[in-house]
Amino acid sequence: MALCVFCGSSSGSSPVYAEAAAAFGRALARAGIDLVYGGGHVGLMGIVADAVLQAGGRVTGVIPAELVARELAHDGLTELHVVDTMHERKAMMAELSDGFVALPGGAGTLEELFEQWTWAQLGIHAKPCGVLNVGGYFDPLRTMVDRMVGHGFLASEYAAMLMFDDDANSLLERIRNFSAPPREWTATRPKP
Repeated sequence: MALCVFCGSSSGSSPVYAEAAAAFGRALARAGIDLVYGGGHVGLMGIVADAVLQAGGRVTGVIPAELVARELAHDGLTELHVVDTMHERKAMMAELSDGFVALPGGAGTLEELFEQWTWAQLGIHAKPCGVLNVGGYFDPLRTMVDRMVGHGFLASEYAAMLMFDDDANSLLERIRNFSAPPREWTATRPKP
């Protein structure tokens, strides 16, 4: 199994984020799960990758050539794919992965997570999407997901596809046991 991790290219304002990223990387390696990620050596991205490697796991990075030119690529990975564009990067990461997990990060982290969660709703893939809620970082997102359901913009079965957990091992177990609901637009739902 390979999981794609989306997370910050910075380490955040609290050491709790770096500690959680390293612990998540070690948990992946212990579970025999390969890491697929954006290929950088900076921020939480680099911390997760280093932790997996140090624990004896496999890490595949996918990075656009422009970021390699800025010396942001991790040079110690099991495998590194250099692509032309961010779109190619995301497509390759999705293709190489059996599921997706977001750790704390910024706009790019959310954009990547939302794309995969949307694709799962539409049945483009049936891969799990998880969120490691480090120190309550994603509590506002969980509230927003509940709000989308409450206001009729998101069916509860699709909200449940985005699995929030504050424990890495628990999240990994939920991902292993994930079963996708029926595809959106084919599921029978009552009209509002």
